[in-house]
Amino acid sequence: MKTPIVDCHCHIYPEKVAAKAVQGIGAFYDVPMCEDGTKATLCRETKEAGITHSMIFSVATKPAQVGSINSFIADEVQSSEKTMTGLGTLHPDSEHLEDDVKQILALDLRGVKLHPDVQGFKIDDYRCLKIYELCEKYQLPVLLHTGDKRYDMSNPNRLRPICEIFEGLTVIAAHLGGYSVWDEAVLQLRGFKNLYFDCSSTMAFLPPEKTASIIRQYGAEQVVFGTDYPMWSPKGEVERFYALNLTPEENELILWKNAQRLFRLEQVS
Repeated sequence: MKTPIVDCHCHIYPEKVAAKAVQGIGAFYDVPMCEDGTKATLCRETKEAGITHSMIFSVATKPAQVGSINSFIADEVQSSEKTMTGLGTLHPDSEHLEDDVKQILALDLRGVKLHPDVQGFKIDDYRCLKIYELCEKYQLPVLLHTGDKRYDMSNPNRLRPICEIFEGLTVIAAHLGGYSVWDEAVLQLRGFKNLYFDCSSTMAFLPPEKTASIIRQYGAEQVVFGTDYPMWSPKGEVERFYALNLTPEENELILWKNAQRLFRLEQVS
């Protein structure tokens, strides 16, 4: 039987703005983008890669964008024939955070995606505490972009106190806890029961044995798979993952079992 694969890290955009959005991401990270950021391409590429379910989202750079982005993601999920599940977005400067969270719940989005570096806040900024309080209250997992050696907005030292304070909040730290600062991430973030990690935008930069070592230091039961579409090719990321030579049991946990539990997924095969 073929192993299901849940891609827990996919950015998508409306077709009218996708090209501009993808160009902006590539410029921000100085990384050539592999895909175009549209749902149609994601569907085609995931099928080719053998990925069976995708977690989709986008982030609001201004509070006024929150409602429309959440509605867009929910609509794309609805038309996906149960192959996609969505995460909502929030912005710490919104004057209506509780209403924003209630919209996410009403739309059956299964968590919240935040990108501190792009949205312009530090993970442990006082403005974000209300977000964490609400997500903890309503049991919404928070997927956070984590790490960047160029800044100190999302680095592991800023995530650690949030995990200590909000013990009932489920956090998924993207990029194995620290894009471009992986050694610091392992030192700062091991051992939190409420903290999980995705492996997106990591395998392209680290040798397979280094990536596998980091995963095992966290524990495979706390890691999920992600491609960071449209930055990378889904097929290429699946190939990179299998090149890690993890055990079949580790593969199952990371590729689908952990995601199914974290995001309450009914169907992943």
